[in-house]
Amino acid sequence: MVLENQFDSLDFKIVEQLSANARIAFSQLAEQLGVSNSLIHQRVKKLRDSGLLQEPVFILNPEVLGYQTSAFCQLILAHAQDIREVVNELKKIPEITECVNTAGRYDVMVRIYAENNGHLRDIIYEKIQSITGVEGTNTVIVFETAFSRSVAIPHFSENIIK
Repeated sequence: MVLENQFDSLDFKIVEQLSANARIAFSQLAEQLGVSNSLIHQRVKKLRDSGLLQEPVFILNPEVLGYQTSAFCQLILAHAQDIREVVNELKKIPEITECVNTAGRYDVMVRIYAENNGHLRDIIYEKIQSITGVEGTNTVIVFETAFSRSVAIPHFSENIIK
C-alpha cells in the first residue's frame, strides 16, 4: 500500500489525535507525543500536502438549525453521461449535504436535510425531480443517525503505531 511508504508511526499518531480533536493546539499535541512543536507543524503540513488531512471543519447540528427531517434520496438518471450536469444542479440545492455516485439500480444518492416532511417533499418534487436528466427517485427517511465517524486508519498502521 502507498500509505505504508509515505507515513511513519509519528504521522499516524498525529492523525489519530487530530481525528479525535482537530482543535488540539499543536503545542499540546507535541507535548503528548514527546516531540517539538515545529516537528508537529512540519508533519501536519506534510499530511495536508499529501491529501490525507483535509481542512478541519465544525459540524453543524441540523436540528438546532430547524431541520427536523433527514433523508437519503436515490436518483435514476436517464443517461449515465448526464451525471456531471446533474451533480452540478444538485450542488445548487442547499439542503443537500452529500452527493455520491453509486453502482447498481441508482446512479446517484444524496443526503437531504429538511425542515419537515412537507419541505422534503418540495425539495424532491420541485428541485430534484425537475433537473434535466433525472428519470426517477427513491427516498428513504432517516429516523436518527446512530453514529457518524471518519474513515478508519488502515489496519497496517497498528504495526507502526507503538
